[in-house]
Amino acid sequence: MNALLQVRGLSRHYGARIGCAEVSFDLHPGELLCIVGESGSGKSTLLNALAGRLAPDAGSLRYRQRDGGWLELGALDEANRRRLAREEWGFVTQNPRDGLRLEVSAGANVAERLMALGERNYGELRATARRWLERVEIDPARIDDAPGAFSGGMQQRLQIARTLVTQPRLVFMDEPTAGLDVSVQARILDLLRRLVTELGLAAVMVTHDLAVARLLAARTLVMQGGRVVESGLTDQILDDPQHPYTQLLVSSVLTT
Repeated sequence: MNALLQVRGLSRHYGARIGCAEVSFDLHPGELLCIVGESGSGKSTLLNALAGRLAPDAGSLRYRQRDGGWLELGALDEANRRRLAREEWGFVTQNPRDGLRLEVSAGANVAERLMALGERNYGELRATARRWLERVEIDPARIDDAPGAFSGGMQQRLQIARTLVTQPRLVFMDEPTAGLDVSVQARILDLLRRLVTELGLAAVMVTHDLAVARLLAARTLVMQGGRVVESGLTDQILDDPQHPYTQLLVSSVLTT
């Protein structure tokens, strides 16, 4: 299968400090890849560089367009980068309030992404918003409620609906269950697993939680000090870690 995203030698520095260095991998359609590591390992820097939110210092990022041709992301101007983010990509932030417009209703949050693609029929927009609220387990009767009236878990589900309503080809997720109660985390993870499968999404997710990686991802990258120290099939990495850092991460989970 042809790759959707091709990453070669991607690096980003903050002065003398390494954000991420010489990262290379391919991401295929329908695949969810997890990037794991402790705080400061470079995983969020890598995610933001992949998503075009940070400019890399070196390396190559190529994205396969619908016609099969490659798009060199480093050569895109700001207008085309925004178009790509609006039409073909999605980003789910750790704090859902950062990914929502708090001053408009839940329904408007979902419909805005469709309006950005040219949808204008009010009835159809509202009907789609109601369907997506139900799809992410929010009562459609709350379509006119403001996001601020929702719990943290419901806000995250609303952000997921807002992100996925346009059926993007590639989604970036930054610790989407961090800070939520354990029971709420489980529901969000089950929701993400179902939607990723149903929509056939390609996704890159950052997490510090190895259980999340095992549940969702076929493949995992382990980062330490800005570098990928181990990569491969998730179950293989977690059941038989080879790098000392990965062994430490796995053992810390087993002993807690």
